[in-house]
Amino acid sequence: MSHENTKHETTKREITKKKTSGLFRVFAFRAFVWLVASLFGSPIHAHEIGTTRVSVFLAKDRSYQIDVLTDAASLTEKLAVMAGQDVPGEIDPAGLQHRLEGYDQEFRQRVKIRFDGVETRPAITYGGGTIRLSGRIPDRARQFVWSFGWTFASYAMTVRSEASGAAATEWLEGGQSSTPFALAAPPPPIDRVGTAWRYLTLGFTHIVPGGIDHVLFVVGIYLLSSRARSVLSQVTAFTIAHSITLGLSIYGIVAVSPRVVEPLIALSIAYVAIENVFLTELRSWRVAVVFAFGLLHGLGFAGALRELGLPRAEFATALLTFNAGVEAGQLAVIGTAFLAIGWHCANRPWYRSRIVVPASLLIACTSLYWTVERLAS
Repeated sequence: MSHENTKHETTKREITKKKTSGLFRVFAFRAFVWLVASLFGSPIHAHEIGTTRVSVFLAKDRSYQIDVLTDAASLTEKLAVMAGQDVPGEIDPAGLQHRLEGYDQEFRQRVKIRFDGVETRPAITYGGGTIRLSGRIPDRARQFVWSFGWTFASYAMTVRSEASGAAATEWLEGGQSSTPFALAAPPPPIDRVGTAWRYLTLGFTHIVPGGIDHVLFVVGIYLLSSRARSVLSQVTAFTIAHSITLGLSIYGIVAVSPRVVEPLIALSIAYVAIENVFLTELRSWRVAVVFAFGLLHGLGFAGALRELGLPRAEFATALLTFNAGVEAGQLAVIGTAFLAIGWHCANRPWYRSRIVVPASLLIACTSLYWTVERLAS
C-alpha cells in the first residue's frame, strides 16, 4: 500500500511538472509571438516617448503665439479618419501641408484656447511638422488654458509670458486641459517630487514600450548567457557607458548628429546578435564592445531627452531620474526574458539551438534593416 501511495505521489508530481512545463512553454511562445508582431506588425521608430511638444508665448502687446511640434504624417492620418476619408499613404512635406490645410475644421475641433474660460478662435498656419496658432489676448483676461486632443501620448507644454516674466512647463495627456496659467502672476513653484516622478516614468517608457531597438539590444545581451555574472557584467558596462554620454551630451560637452548615431545604434544591435550565434560564453572583449556600444546608446537617450526638454530649475533632478527610469526599463526587459525563457529553458540541451540562435538571427535581421532604413532617411 505504501509502495502504491509513493508511486501515486510520484505520478502526481510528474503530471504537475509537465503542466508547469507546458505553461512556461506557452508563455515563452506568446512572448516570442509578441516580439515578432511588434517588429513586423507596424512601422517601428526609435526613441518614441511622444512626438508632440507645445510652446506658448504670450507677448506684451496682448498677442499670443502657440507652436505645436508634432508628427505631421500621423496627425494627417487621424484627421482623415475623423473626416471619413481614406488614410493617405506616403506624402512629401509639401503634400502633407496641403492635406493639413484641407482638414482645418477637423483640426480645430480638438484644439481649445481659453482666456478666463472663454474660447477664442486662432489663426492657424500649417507648416509641416510645426503648426502655429496665433491671435489676440482679450482685454483684462487673467488666465490662459490650453487643450490639445490630437495626441494619445504625454507631451510637454511650455508657457512664457513676456509681460510678467513668468514661465512654466506642464506635462499633459492627450485631450487634458492645462492648469490655468495666470497672465500677470509669478511662475508657480517647482514641484521637485512631481518632476522626479515624471522623468522617471518617461525614462522607463522610453525603453518599454517606446524603445524597441534598445529592448532588442538588452535581449541580445541576455541571450549570450543566462548566467547572472555574464548578464550583470554586460549590463553594468552598458549602464556606465550610456550614463557618461547621456550626461556629457545633455551638458553640451559632446554633440553627435542623430544621422550618425541612429544607424550606428542599429549596427550595434546587429553585432551583438550575430556574435551570439558564434559565442557560447562571455569573453572579455564582449564587455568592452558592450561598453563602446553603450556610449552610442547614451547619445540616443540624450537626443530623446533633448527633444522632451529639461526644466531649468530642476535640471539635475530630471536628468538623474530619467536615467534611473531607463535602468528600470532595462531591468524589466531582463526580468521578463528570464521569466519567459531563462527560468525554465536555459539549462535545456535544446535551449541554444531553438531559442538563442533563432532569436539572435531575428534580432540581427531586424537591426540590419533598421541600419539601411536610417542611412536612407
